[in-house]
Amino acid sequence: MINVFSLSKLSDISNINDDSCAISDSEKIAIDLLGKEYATKSNGKKALLNIIDQSELPEMVYNSNAIENSTLTLAETEKILLEQKVMRLVSVRELFEAKNLARVQEYMWNHPNLPLDNETILFLHQMLIGGIDDNISGRFRRDNEWVRVGSHIAVNPAFVNGLMTELLDDYNTASSAYFLEKIAKFHAVFEYIHPFCDGNGRMGRLLLNLQLSRNNFPPIIVHNKNKHTEYYPLFREYQNNKKWRGFANLFVRLLKESLNKRLGYLGDKKIIRLSDYAKQNSLNINALLNKAHRQTIPAFRERGTWKIGLPIG
Repeated sequence: MINVFSLSKLSDISNINDDSCAISDSEKIAIDLLGKEYATKSNGKKALLNIIDQSELPEMVYNSNAIENSTLTLAETEKILLEQKVMRLVSVRELFEAKNLARVQEYMWNHPNLPLDNETILFLHQMLIGGIDDNISGRFRRDNEWVRVGSHIAVNPAFVNGLMTELLDDYNTASSAYFLEKIAKFHAVFEYIHPFCDGNGRMGRLLLNLQLSRNNFPPIIVHNKNKHTEYYPLFREYQNNKKWRGFANLFVRLLKESLNKRLGYLGDKKIIRLSDYAKQNSLNINALLNKAHRQTIPAFRERGTWKIGLPIG
């Protein structure tokens, strides 16, 4: 067992069983082709892309907060962001969590070229936790502020500042690495460090979308519904074996889904439910859902429902 008191350098926590080239060449080619098509078709379509982003915002907020055990439903999150009345008593904390997370994501959309550095991360964290706990917002853990996630004890708070600086330097100087592999490794190490007293998961997913934006890609949504089978196990794999390959493969699928959704609308396609597509073509819906999940067909989720874009005519 690794002694948490000794983890003072990035090499202590990230260079064991390095997963370089975690993404296959075929998947890189697929992402790059979709990215080029997205760049071409999005030219002059900023208004439409903004509409897609705004319609997706409640889903992003709901899923990220639900992963952290918020009790808000998607419908309630939507009402809160629209300043509408929620039909049940909701805690002040959960109201702030929804509004703050939406505010940070919108700020990042309005500032797509934010630098990825400690100053930016602390500023975004202040926006995220401000009004919830101002004593810990906008700063890293310090003194005796230990945190635990399940059985994992995050690194000694005395080393957090140095580890975060090393992590950012490692990310920003790894110019030859494939962008999604860099992002996957960053996400795994960031959550392993757990630099904040609160908000680490939401911050990690926000930074993931900031990194995608800086690479000219749209945001992704990590879905709460699949957290126990697709997301949480990846953290345990990193904690136990220092392998981040699973994050890379998950982010490939989610990015392809995000690109397929936007290409469906940018291409003026007819958007229908995958279940309706199956009926119309006498196809097995379970087989189609499996393909959608693996992103071997251009399907995507809206409000938890799988859909697909079809050529008109």
